[in-house]
Amino acid sequence: MLNWIWTALFLIAFVAAALAATVGGKPDVLKDVVASLFDSSKTAFEISIGLTGIMSLWLGFMKIAEKGGVTELIARLVGPLFARLFPGIPAGHPASGAIVMNRSANMLGLDNAATPLGLKAMKELQSLNKTPDTASDEMILFMVMNASSVTLVPISIMTFRAQMGAANPADVFVPILIATYIADVIGLLIVATVQRINLFNGVVLGWLGGLTALMAALVWHFSRLDAAAVALQSGILANVILIGLISTFLVAGAIKKIPLYEVFIEGAKEGFQVAIGIVPYLVAILVAVGALRASGALDALLGAIRAGVGQLSMDARWVDALPTALIKPFSGGGARGMMVETMKTMGADSFAGRLSCVIQGSTETTFYVLAVYFGSVGVKKTRHALACALAAEFAGVLAAIGVTYLFFG
Repeated sequence: MLNWIWTALFLIAFVAAALAATVGGKPDVLKDVVASLFDSSKTAFEISIGLTGIMSLWLGFMKIAEKGGVTELIARLVGPLFARLFPGIPAGHPASGAIVMNRSANMLGLDNAATPLGLKAMKELQSLNKTPDTASDEMILFMVMNASSVTLVPISIMTFRAQMGAANPADVFVPILIATYIADVIGLLIVATVQRINLFNGVVLGWLGGLTALMAALVWHFSRLDAAAVALQSGILANVILIGLISTFLVAGAIKKIPLYEVFIEGAKEGFQVAIGIVPYLVAILVAVGALRASGALDALLGAIRAGVGQLSMDARWVDALPTALIKPFSGGGARGMMVETMKTMGADSFAGRLSCVIQGSTETTFYVLAVYFGSVGVKKTRHALACALAAEFAGVLAAIGVTYLFFG
């Protein structure tokens, strides 16, 4: 499916550019599309190179955690739950620990830590995959969980809102939390339905109930704080957990008397190899998206949607935030730019400005995650991964729209 979508993006961009140049009298569009091909490929390479150091750092620490027994301990703690959600992962396998830590990093907004941890998890899952070129059920569930991951600490979004002059930069915190949790649960339900995972048992319901209670407690706590306190406490929480993880890894390795430096280097080498392997997949995705944006096809699509909504006599304020939703599956940076542009044009405290922030915080870069995660382990046949991930993403957008209307009218 990804092959067809990738090809379609190029064809739509080229056709839109040709029409704009010939019928619309805008010959510069063709030049813009061509320029975007080179600019996007350069950006993709720069992103991959930029990830090299981060991946080397975290995979080095992950190797220490693995040798020190931390990942095995985590895997045993979540063993009962993972045995039901990921039946293909043996008890105590390092994949379980890597998945848990990747989820934790995503929830805390630690993007730099989440990506290498996720790539580590995919590598471990690939070691269990009987058909290396085809995604396993466990890989698909993990990918969808990443595409709809809960965000507890949207620090970057609140920072952008403050820079754009929002009266209360943290007023989108609770809406983001609710919307992203809805997307996460729906993503799990969709994959469970397709893969026939039984969620109606005491262990799964107990974990979901406990996490829901924890989510409610966090919402209650942060909703009582002002913007400054939310930024301060959430930032401290993220940094304490990050430093705590690294310290735990080092202490565990020291207790087991493993050569920490040598083990770190061993893992860091893996991080470098993974980062280099991502380059072609990232180039393919970003170049296609760049061409689509430069062709003007996105603006035309928004105009058509706005006209259709107007014909139905519906409130069309949400359409102004739609660019963030449309770009987010392809590019996190592009969606962030759309979010900032919406706040700049419409106002940080406008309905569209707030909605674009909620969408940014409750959805994920599905195509980027799919290309990078599956590409890092050489998986070419993704089966139903993309469809399930996009369904979860769509649910996140709908939830964001509904929650924003609920909170901000």
